[in-house]
Amino acid sequence: MNFSVKTSNPATLATPVIVLGLFDDGTLPPLSAEIDNTTRSALSRIAKAGDIKGKLGDVLLLQKIDGCKAQRILLIGLGKAKELDAKKYATAIRATVKALQQYQLANALVTLPSLDVTDTNAERKAALLARLFVTAQYRYNTTKPKAGKPFQLEQITLLLEDSRERMPAQRGLATGTATGRGMNVARELGNLPANICTPTYLGKQALQLAKKSKLLTTQVLSEAQMKRLGMHSLLSVGNGSAQSSALIVMQYKGAAASERPHVIVGKGITFDTGGISLKGGLGMDEMKFDMCGAASVLGVMNALCELKPKMNVIGVIASAENMPSGTATKPGDVVTTMSGQTVEILNTDAEGRLVLCDALTYVERFKPKSVVDIATLTGACITALGSVCSGLMSPDDKLAQTLYQCGLDSLDPVWRLPLWEEYQEQLKSNFADIANIGGPKAGTVTAGCFLARFTKKYTWAHLDIAGTAWLQGNEKGATGRPVPLLLEYLLNH
Repeated sequence: MNFSVKTSNPATLATPVIVLGLFDDGTLPPLSAEIDNTTRSALSRIAKAGDIKGKLGDVLLLQKIDGCKAQRILLIGLGKAKELDAKKYATAIRATVKALQQYQLANALVTLPSLDVTDTNAERKAALLARLFVTAQYRYNTTKPKAGKPFQLEQITLLLEDSRERMPAQRGLATGTATGRGMNVARELGNLPANICTPTYLGKQALQLAKKSKLLTTQVLSEAQMKRLGMHSLLSVGNGSAQSSALIVMQYKGAAASERPHVIVGKGITFDTGGISLKGGLGMDEMKFDMCGAASVLGVMNALCELKPKMNVIGVIASAENMPSGTATKPGDVVTTMSGQTVEILNTDAEGRLVLCDALTYVERFKPKSVVDIATLTGACITALGSVCSGLMSPDDKLAQTLYQCGLDSLDPVWRLPLWEEYQEQLKSNFADIANIGGPKAGTVTAGCFLARFTKKYTWAHLDIAGTAWLQGNEKGATGRPVPLLLEYLLNH
């Protein structure tokens, strides 16, 4: 699918279909009004007759009308003009994509209006449009050979109200396209079954990405290398599995070597049975999604390679498969982390923090500007926040506020939870420096507190995406979050 921009009188452009907006009081945005003028108020008459109410997401397809060179007109309801914010704009775009796919219109001229919000410009509008169009094209069929290919859109042209919007809109389309593709990379990895997407497979994907970009180098650390580094916590998680664990390090070098990098660290548990602390069978198939943090890191690195920003970013994936067996780690075992701190493993199903803590110690060597880890870490986060926003924890107020705002701007929201010293009391152990669980209370917070003990040497934030990384029910599948949030954060630098 290709994107382009134009600034012309919409009535003079020949196109298979032109997408026009309509507000719920019958008023028309500027470009829709131009069509209305050249068609002798055809759109106003249709709205007045009640054929389309203009409610947010309403759709009406019209055949060719005299005075407009488009073969068809697709009217999209925009709701109330004064309430058209980014969220509602996204709803209108989704309705547009769905209608174009339904009517199999591969080429379209889109004229959705500027947003009536002060913090939105042509670049942001175009980025959101491209991202939503790209992600709407994704269908999982890797292990469904008989599913066939869904209808694909080919050419989307964004018609602008003002010629001064051309350059920012083009930048936005590039950013949105790369973001959408990054999300689709993350979704595909998350959706793959665990017998395909193993730690070794994730490593191969990272190595393949590096072959495509001169700005990226990838190293996959073996279990032997990790053992020499003292990563006994990470290695303990994969003890019961026939699959080898891996630490995957991707270095994007878009700036001078002297410029300190931003680092993102993803949890990559390619399947989580819970280990000896075995999970219940109901819904265990969804534990293939326990590597969605790792998938988001690969999605972000994919987008960076496409956009080529002038910055340095390091993506790290701590990957293992958590299985029960005669060699598996047991409750009560004590392991020594790369930092030298010892951990009493009271519950082998609290394994994400065990792989992350060693990865968070490893990244100290890069002297990072900031570190953000991403993990489907706790079921408690789903209880607290549901699937609307991800959990955010950081001891740094500035970083936390920045990520919060980036979440709002990217429509990939987060909500901050406390990371107070009082919660550390729950992690005390009689047999090690720290226990890997803090009991039933504040499970998301104590997980963050555990990680905080390994991040003292740099600015750090933790994202718990347990509730946002995948959907259930009829829409079951990986979402690609928080790729938009992470890219918003990184590209702002």
